[in-house]
Amino acid sequence: MSALLEASALRKRFGGVVAVDDCTFSVASGTVTGLIGPNGSGKTTVFNLVTGYVGADGGAVTFDGVHIRRPSPALLARRGLIRTFQQARIFPQLTLVENLVLALPQPWWGFGRASVGREERLRAEHLLDEFGLLAHADVAAGELSYGQQKLLEFAATLMSRPKLVLLDEPTAGVNPVVVERITSHVRRLNEQGLTFLVVEHDMNVVMSLCDPVIVLDGGATIAEGKPHEVQRDPAVLDAYLGE
Repeated sequence: MSALLEASALRKRFGGVVAVDDCTFSVASGTVTGLIGPNGSGKTTVFNLVTGYVGADGGAVTFDGVHIRRPSPALLARRGLIRTFQQARIFPQLTLVENLVLALPQPWWGFGRASVGREERLRAEHLLDEFGLLAHADVAAGELSYGQQKLLEFAATLMSRPKLVLLDEPTAGVNPVVVERITSHVRRLNEQGLTFLVVEHDMNVVMSLCDPVIVLDGGATIAEGKPHEVQRDPAVLDAYLGE
């Protein structure tokens, strides 16, 4: 399988702290790739560097065969790379439909409410139906439970039909029922051809969902391979036992 995303020698310092240190990895098209590591290993910072939310001090990002000179969220969204966050980012005063329409990379958004066209609404309602949220389509997103908000954010990533979705702690803080729903959606969408890069602390989720798995420690890649391989890797065991 060809690489859809390549990160090469990414580096980032925050003052005197080295957050990411010559981090290199790739995400093959058609995979659900896991990105794991102990607390403070640099996983979310890597996500931020790859997606342009934070500028790198060095290194390179290539997406879909194109070297991205200056990664930015808007540029990458237009190219087909979308991400979620550890804490679900929604617009609580807007309806679920408006939240999904706002996720489309279009320049028309202003300071008022989203202007929802017929095609956009149909697309939004289709996704809400798939995620079990259609009954709340015209409800303010702030009225949803936290688990429903995570599902809404996940659904929003799909509005623009992306090629790669980066999920940052998708199952954090939600109950087992929602965990199963999220993982089921990832499997279903992956079977349909969507590629994922997933940061996740729940090792049961990682081992059952992701292949391959990339392991970070100290901001650098220390292992990569099939779940059962990295689980037994001495460098991985040392990194977690020394946490």
